[in-house]
Amino acid sequence: MARTGQSVCLLERGEEKWPGEYPTCLKEALKQVHFSGNVDRAFSSEWQVDSGNPNGMYHVIAGGGQSAVVGNGLGGTSLINANVFLEADPATLSMDVWPPEIRENPDCLKEYYQKVRDVLEPEPYPDTWPRLKKADLFQQQAEELGLNDEKHFYKVPQTTRFRSGPNSCGVHMSSSTLTGQDATGINDGSKTTTLVTYLADAWNWGAEMFCQCEVRYVRKLEADPGGYLVYFVWHKPGRNECEDQDLLWVHAKNAVFLGAGSIGTTEILLRSKNMGLSLSDDVGQGVTGNGDMLAFGYNTDREVNAIGKPGKDNSDPVGPTITSVIDMRRESRNPLSGFVIQDGAVPHALSRLLQPVLDHQTSSQDSKQPLHRHVTKAASRWQSRLLGPYVPSGAMERTQVFLVMSHDSSQGVVELENGQLTLEFQAGGGSQRVKTVRSMLTTAIEGIGGTPVYDPCHKSISNYEITVHPLGGARMSYDNTAAHGATNHFGEVFSGPRNSKTHSGLIVVDGAAVPTSLGVNPLATISALAERAVSEYARVNGLEISQEKNGILNLHGDPTRAHPRNVNTAALPNAIQSLPYKGFGLLRVLTETTRKIIGSQSGHNGISFGECMSGFIQSRSRLKSDDRSGFEDAFRCAKSQGNDAQLRVSVIADAISTEDSRTASRYRGVLTGTFNCPGVEGSPFMVSAGRFELFQPQDQVTGRMTITYDFDMTGIDGRQVHFHGYKALDSSVTFSPIQLWRSLTTLYVKITERQKQASNGTVNHDDDQDSDDELPQYPHQAAFEDSDGHDDHIVAAGILHIDLYNFKQGLMSLSSAGPSFLARAVKVVKYMSTFAYEPLPYLLLPLQSLQYSVLGTKKEFLNPTPPTETYNIVAKDGVKTILHMWEPEAGKVAINGHGAPRQVENVFMIPGASVDHQIYALPTIPINAVNYLTGAGYRVFVTVHRIGIVETAETGNWTTYDARLDILACFEYIRKVWSKKKLYTVAHCMGSVAFACGLLDGTIPSDWVLGVTCSQVFMNPVWSTSNVIKKLAPIALDTVYRRLAGRWFDCRDSPSSGIIQNAINQLLRFYPDQKKEKCRSAACHRTTFLFGRCWNHNNFNEGTHKHIDKFFNGANMTLMHLLMRMSGAVTGNAPGYEDLTTDENIERLRGIPFFLFSGEDNDVLSPAATEKTYATLCHKFGRSAGIDGGGIQYRRKVINGYGHLDCWMGRNAWRDVYPLVCAEIDRVVRYDSASRSLELDSE
Repeated sequence: MARTGQSVCLLERGEEKWPGEYPTCLKEALKQVHFSGNVDRAFSSEWQVDSGNPNGMYHVIAGGGQSAVVGNGLGGTSLINANVFLEADPATLSMDVWPPEIRENPDCLKEYYQKVRDVLEPEPYPDTWPRLKKADLFQQQAEELGLNDEKHFYKVPQTTRFRSGPNSCGVHMSSSTLTGQDATGINDGSKTTTLVTYLADAWNWGAEMFCQCEVRYVRKLEADPGGYLVYFVWHKPGRNECEDQDLLWVHAKNAVFLGAGSIGTTEILLRSKNMGLSLSDDVGQGVTGNGDMLAFGYNTDREVNAIGKPGKDNSDPVGPTITSVIDMRRESRNPLSGFVIQDGAVPHALSRLLQPVLDHQTSSQDSKQPLHRHVTKAASRWQSRLLGPYVPSGAMERTQVFLVMSHDSSQGVVELENGQLTLEFQAGGGSQRVKTVRSMLTTAIEGIGGTPVYDPCHKSISNYEITVHPLGGARMSYDNTAAHGATNHFGEVFSGPRNSKTHSGLIVVDGAAVPTSLGVNPLATISALAERAVSEYARVNGLEISQEKNGILNLHGDPTRAHPRNVNTAALPNAIQSLPYKGFGLLRVLTETTRKIIGSQSGHNGISFGECMSGFIQSRSRLKSDDRSGFEDAFRCAKSQGNDAQLRVSVIADAISTEDSRTASRYRGVLTGTFNCPGVEGSPFMVSAGRFELFQPQDQVTGRMTITYDFDMTGIDGRQVHFHGYKALDSSVTFSPIQLWRSLTTLYVKITERQKQASNGTVNHDDDQDSDDELPQYPHQAAFEDSDGHDDHIVAAGILHIDLYNFKQGLMSLSSAGPSFLARAVKVVKYMSTFAYEPLPYLLLPLQSLQYSVLGTKKEFLNPTPPTETYNIVAKDGVKTILHMWEPEAGKVAINGHGAPRQVENVFMIPGASVDHQIYALPTIPINAVNYLTGAGYRVFVTVHRIGIVETAETGNWTTYDARLDILACFEYIRKVWSKKKLYTVAHCMGSVAFACGLLDGTIPSDWVLGVTCSQVFMNPVWSTSNVIKKLAPIALDTVYRRLAGRWFDCRDSPSSGIIQNAINQLLRFYPDQKKEKCRSAACHRTTFLFGRCWNHNNFNEGTHKHIDKFFNGANMTLMHLLMRMSGAVTGNAPGYEDLTTDENIERLRGIPFFLFSGEDNDVLSPAATEKTYATLCHKFGRSAGIDGGGIQYRRKVINGYGHLDCWMGRNAWRDVYPLVCAEIDRVVRYDSASRSLELDSE
């Protein structure tokens, strides 16, 4: 952009450091480390960490399952990468995850690869330079593996200089001293980084660069002068304490190019989204570690010389960090099977830290060696410990380093929690890929007498694997719409959650835009995509990029090609909000007015008091739900902008009688007052005749009471908006007086405004989003909306607090009406007693009486959903079960794009263990899954199999493997009575496991299945942390229970169940779990103990939670024992427990589309369960399910804020889950019907 004559400002988070200033020893390196992220803790929320130097070169981001190491500083990660320049192979670029512009023409990147090559000037290690021990040994190992041909083994092109002189941009470079220090920064001036190429060139052409400036978010200016505001923190000494509240900004008039690295750019976009920028919901999704693996051949029989040295060593040089590669990317038709192995080197700064880690990893393996080898290896280890890492016969000098890049499942997620970035990968994915790579490395390492060590941090530091190549997070969409990506094929960011429009000039030019793992070092491909994006921007905007060569640059002098700047800031102040206007004089007038209104109501018989709350409210909030985390995000954003707010109210409330057993007494009343927030247009606002309710039980969320403030208010400009605020009291206060104080003094605020309606009655939405006439229109869609009204537009959200002073002032203002002082005093005492007593059951929740089964009738249920027909099914072993069927209701079938009703198709659903059809046809929520699917035009069948709620459940020792026969019988019945078409199947939890057993062992013919949606698991059960702990009990819990109470554990219970069951009930009061998940329901406790917590309580309404005993029965110990034995793979029954996930069995799944989803907070099965299946299927068949030209047939989603069964039974599942499932069914059953075979199978 500088070469086009544009004014360019570059903001860099890190410091400016040049060769000679990079750390060489551990002490110096530690000063440059920044450590952040989340650390998992069992039975509690994650522990957020953020320590070290925020400007440090080395940023370690701790993530679930995998951590990332990235570089900060002028030049970014190129300062610490290994310099390898390898292009992505055409097969990878042709995968269906890429946009059609790239996948249909991978050669389109060739000219951009060449542009990058001309700048970075990569070349292989010269044959005429000194021979390197580690390179020679690596080549010998390739020969032993039969991979020494030019196709598989070659020297890598790298951006290390092997000659002195000016580079392509005119910066003088030195030749390499072969110290192997690339990973901490090379001080010899031989590393061709972006610092000495692109950035030096941009500086010479007039770009201005500012270091220690961390960009937080981008805001689009819709009005003049247009463009974008880029807000950033200046990490300068002395500003740390206030920097989060003191953001600086720069105005980008035309474009913002995001090149903060994959994770950094994604974080900026997520913060921008929280601050109101409309973006795709795909931002933060699809993150990949590029299949990175780090491996060591420890303490071999050969000198390797792979430890970096702080200075030049002519006699025994280490060499560049990487010199050669074993390239296995063309060995399979499936590009996801490809990988590369490269030799590596450890920088000097880490040499002393590495040996203890490797010793710890190999201690058990060394003890198994013959005595003489054990002694020899021990002596080598001690030599390194005592004499240092460079002693020729020492263990470290004989240690080999391998760097592997391959293909993982690209299922990582970047999110913001409590304002901090979190990175989540699921361990266990790509196990076949890992096995293949490790098998090859083990052969190579053991061939020279070494001990293989893989991902040393995986065992030594929690469960963390390491990636140095994170990609994705703002990935290109494979269909150039926001539904399947965050950016288009040029990296321009989409401007909404579903459309194909973009924010003009907001462009991602780093690894965040890459939609998949590359299976090779990503430097070349990221740079080529960036060149392509910049060229396209220049073309569209009529800019000409100068090709004039620089002369020799004097980096200590002035630029030679800088353009004169024409700065026009006259229009800018109109677009920037000035300091917030307090308006205290007017506020006092309004307050006095409201007091007069209250005084005129002298006839009231209740209590009156005043409150003053202050906090921060974010205008133009993107709040999507009433989840408290959304309010907290809005609060933090508003605080950083200085959008303070104040609410002053006077309340008159009367005690009201209530029949609700959850509260002894309630107060309801009217409030008046003022609300002042300069960030909300129309402020200050007057409040009159608002509604106040004290300790109102919430039917929408189980276990919660609220103090509610609800009112309309009018601004000084006549603007009318609605204010809804609540203070929430729930189980999070258990045994925590401090949290109780916070709950009683924190008001979550949402301000809405009625949407303007067009003449045809449709709502005019703010976001201009493309319509899609092909999408189905649901006649009952309006019923899905929240009770607050779907035509209300959120204009602001945030949090207000009462501080201690104003709390005391509120108490002092308490007064009441009455004929005498005693009568008035009694009312005040009664109110204060209510205020003090009502929170006690929450504070002492585990000590409260347990709630047992509740007698209920169908009339009590909100949404009874009886089946249209019920059929008795008999399996081939004689076991009787049930099949329910629901027909779409007349007039409630979705219409197609032509206005006609959609053709009715069949969908088969399988519930999990201990439940029945009610998880899909739940009567306690307004819209259940059956309602949703029948409304979409599907005939729904639901089986109630033998491990569900059937009469024989308690008498039969049935397992998931047995239940496959019931599923087979249902398939046979549907095919016989209804249609022989292939059947789309939706399966949950252990029902999905039973289905997997039947498909894998051939009991259920796979050619009867059109597609599958799997909820939480399919063929690879990976248990949650809490269930793993139960599994590791010294004595098997199922054995203990069987001996004490028999072979059936019932989730339903009563106080008269006997001594053993009552004892279990009392113990389960204190079952370890997060405080926010505590409750009094005995059925909930017992279900949690049996399976793990099956839901986030916040997702259940009171009706569902109250009737848990009606939706669960229990489980036999034979089933539980089988499940405890499953460790990542489904198995058959005792005594063989045969692993059913063999290659031969998995082959039966070829051609079947799969959609797998997991709840992010699942406490039964880890989300790794679906990730492992997804990775296995992709590795086996490719993302097309083995169908030539089949497109993407494997999809996976982790659903934020959900656990296990609440994905089906949650109060908002209609909004967050059902559309995902229905869209996938539509894709397979309807939209692909022209290309997929649906003809009848032969008899």
